[in-house]
Amino acid sequence: MKTIVLIFCCLFIFEGCASQSSPELINSEMEVVTSETLRYYLYYPGNYEVNPEEKFPLLLFLHGGGESGGNLKSVKRNGPPKLISGGKKFPFLILAPQNPEEKMWWNTRAVNRLLDSIVATNKVDENRIYLTGLSRGGGAAWEMAVQYPDKFAALAVVCGMTPVPYASWINKNLPIKVFHGDQDKSIPISESIEMVAKLKEMGYNVDFTVYKGVGHNAWDRAYENNELYDWFLAQKKQVPVEN
Repeated sequence: MKTIVLIFCCLFIFEGCASQSSPELINSEMEVVTSETLRYYLYYPGNYEVNPEEKFPLLLFLHGGGESGGNLKSVKRNGPPKLISGGKKFPFLILAPQNPEEKMWWNTRAVNRLLDSIVATNKVDENRIYLTGLSRGGGAAWEMAVQYPDKFAALAVVCGMTPVPYASWINKNLPIKVFHGDQDKSIPISESIEMVAKLKEMGYNVDFTVYKGVGHNAWDRAYENNELYDWFLAQKKQVPVEN
């Protein structure tokens, strides 16, 4: 199954007229249409069809840079998709899109449009939509928490990076877990340390797990721990609080 997401926006262009005797800002406008094709896996729990009225939580998983590109099977290398491939059962839906750009960041607007489409066409409890990501996908998860503060019930970031000022824009009622290996050479643990410190300073509910002696692949430890999924299931969306 393949979904094409179109994003519409207006771009205001400042133009100067060289022929004028003095510099002047000229107002102009252009509509820009960007197309993003997102391939994805969608996991359904075993009892999804039992009760037509029952709605289920959904976990949005964003992979790292190594799984980007055109081979969807790469998404199964890590995180929940890897566990599902190994036979693990989950009690909620899991949406795992693929970033089609090997060298570019996630297009979080496109991901959000995909998520909205999946929620609208499936039995999803909109008060129990969870967000997680690793490495480059962890950075995208931070970004989505900022851009869509009223959408998620909980956030878990594994060895991600983010600008510390993002802390000022995240819903203060959002429960957050952060995981990082202290020997990470790709994304230094300082990225998580600084963000967590800022969040705690501002009164957020954030839990930070440091894996001693672990490098960039902190996701193995984080996603193989069933306590993470029990924690997700215990969370329900809270009304956003402005900072």
